[in-house]
Amino acid sequence: MKLRVSAVQYHLHTIQSFEDFAKQCEHYIKTAEEFGAEFVLFPEFFTTQLLSIGSEQGTKLTINQLPGFTEQYRQLFSSFAIQTGMHIIGGTHVIRRDDRLYNVAHLFYPDGRIGEQAKLHITPTEVNEWNMSPGNELNVFDTDKGRIAILTCYDIEFPEIVRMAKAQGADVIFCPSCTDDRHGFHRVRYTSHARTIENQVYVVLTGTVGSLPTVDFMRANFGQAAIITPNDIPFPPQGIQVEGELNNDMIVTADLDLNLLYEVRERGSVTTWRDRRTDLYTDWNSSKIQGE
Repeated sequence: MKLRVSAVQYHLHTIQSFEDFAKQCEHYIKTAEEFGAEFVLFPEFFTTQLLSIGSEQGTKLTINQLPGFTEQYRQLFSSFAIQTGMHIIGGTHVIRRDDRLYNVAHLFYPDGRIGEQAKLHITPTEVNEWNMSPGNELNVFDTDKGRIAILTCYDIEFPEIVRMAKAQGADVIFCPSCTDDRHGFHRVRYTSHARTIENQVYVVLTGTVGSLPTVDFMRANFGQAAIITPNDIPFPPQGIQVEGELNNDMIVTADLDLNLLYEVRERGSVTTWRDRRTDLYTDWNSSKIQGE
């Protein structure tokens, strides 16, 4: 089975209204649709662009106001998915539950369903500056093109959580990210490569580019989309199916062949997934599967 995926290097800049945000998102959606994409990935924290609108009184909006846009965001991206027939991983959006803030990735299905995956590992900035809370549940999602997982930015740096997702049958890990400098970017990029090798899965990665001068902790962004494969024949030697140009406003698109994953798991140069020592370290297998 093959699936075509697009990853958006979302350009952050100051906007004046929610309509500006909607038009920019629609541009990326229509571009991906023209490419024939079946899955589209947006980056982490891309909805912080909405904070640049400011209040009616002309004051700055903070992260605490971002959940106020949740319904508009969900309606917008759900309509995109229904109209185009694509699965859209709508990056992450900050939501409030029980007076706590969570950084939540959203999967918008073509039939109108919406899946959620809260970020499980949160960074010191998210904790100390934005007072955010971590999610406590790993979900994997069934789609008509196979089973996927969504692990956000810092999550991909923890090998255990990706093994858990693979143990539940996820063949593609979508990783929306947001990094402000080269160090953070390369942490996410290098560990994404490691996860593809360890688990013989695809990782689809993207990040924010551009700048939000009036939004705290979103003034600098360093990003690049990439679709990353295991390092084995018949994949590219460097494990990169496609990648964007650093810090440019653009979309990358590629076809993922799931049959190639199954082939290398059985007959690859190395068979890392099959050869794991579950007698020494067990797979965690109580995850919740959504979309069944």
